[in-house]
Amino acid sequence: MINFIRSTKAEAACLNGLSNTSLPWQSEDFLRPVLQDDPLLQTDPEELCGDNESNLSVPSPGTPDALLQRAQAAEERARRSEEALARAMEDLHTLKLLAQGLVLNAETSKSSNLGAVAELREDEDEAYFSSYGHYGIHEEMLKDKVRTESYRDFMYCNSEAFKDKVVLDVGCGTGILSMFAARSGAKKVIAVDQSEIIYQAMDIVRSNKLEDKITLIKGRIEDITLPVEKVDIIISEWMGYFLLFESMLDSVLYARDLYLSDSGSVYPDLCNISLAAVGDIDRHQDRIAFWEDVYGFDMACMKTAVVAEAVVEVLKADTLISEPTVIQTIDCNRVRLSELEFTSDFSLKITNTTECTVCSLELLFFHPMLLLQVMFSTGPQVPKTHWKQTVFLLERPFHVKAGEDLQGKITVRKNKKDPRSLLVTFDLRDRKLTYSLQ
Repeated sequence: MINFIRSTKAEAACLNGLSNTSLPWQSEDFLRPVLQDDPLLQTDPEELCGDNESNLSVPSPGTPDALLQRAQAAEERARRSEEALARAMEDLHTLKLLAQGLVLNAETSKSSNLGAVAELREDEDEAYFSSYGHYGIHEEMLKDKVRTESYRDFMYCNSEAFKDKVVLDVGCGTGILSMFAARSGAKKVIAVDQSEIIYQAMDIVRSNKLEDKITLIKGRIEDITLPVEKVDIIISEWMGYFLLFESMLDSVLYARDLYLSDSGSVYPDLCNISLAAVGDIDRHQDRIAFWEDVYGFDMACMKTAVVAEAVVEVLKADTLISEPTVIQTIDCNRVRLSELEFTSDFSLKITNTTECTVCSLELLFFHPMLLLQVMFSTGPQVPKTHWKQTVFLLERPFHVKAGEDLQGKITVRKNKKDPRSLLVTFDLRDRKLTYSLQ
């Protein structure tokens, strides 16, 4: 009957004229609901026999008038139920917003302080640490003299700062920084690494008769407990491509907040990320324009995918067409985890009239520490390092003139799907360009 009324929009007068012997809704055509989840179809009409809110006379059960009244009463009850449900949903939404606010603002909450990397399960982070288990990557880093000798010179020349101190080496690898610290006079060095290379580090430490000073622990710094309550110094070579790639700084900050004494220090302590414009038409032709004609075939659709991935390579110094500008300075002793995602306006002073084809980020790390300041750069104007430069290609070059200021904005954030990778977005010349570094 309900489906019949809804589908034919029957009036009350039509229903009053029906006989009890032949009812039009007895056809199977009206077995299919007209409305999905129709509340009237979920109500037993027999339960409504005594429901008469209008204090009208109750028709005899089974007559069309009685059925119509029951249907109207059921519809009214359904309407009131829907209104109550709507109010409940609104209250639930308000409660959800309140709960989110409490979670986000609870600075004492452990989960809010750990950050995305610390919250990864060990099996989720296995690929990252496995990549550091092979000797090849450590050979490359050790042969990077700019990197390794800067750490060595800093510790050896500031040995007074390390004398009789407890030092924590986060991500120790082969243990080279731990051994520098021990040779600089540290009383105790605790070296932590999750990758399999730590077993070689144990052999290396024994071979150099430093096992009485250096304690090696396999595990993530977030998962282990150190054999000391506090340390005086945290040393780490945490820097990745574009400085923040791999998010190892997250682990250093975790160790700092949990283990560093009030008078302690993290080294390196200050790091800059610098941005410069580059003009290299030949490189753009090789990487981007190449797809327009590949052995006679148009593959230009590939350009969008190619451009979206940042490139790590060594740039020629003479391709720089602007003065570099610092877009972010990180103080490792004070920076908060949330500040590793940031937005910064920039202005590049163009030095050459040419076509701007790429934007490059030069990374500069420096340590204005103690008795001797030690610093090194990963820019293209100085001896190359294993970090090279991180390059963001433009799909379409644009013209720039010497003396002009190229204005823009850069946003750096972690990839929610993989917190060790980065998403970098440029707002530049009315273009919004997002790149992945993974």
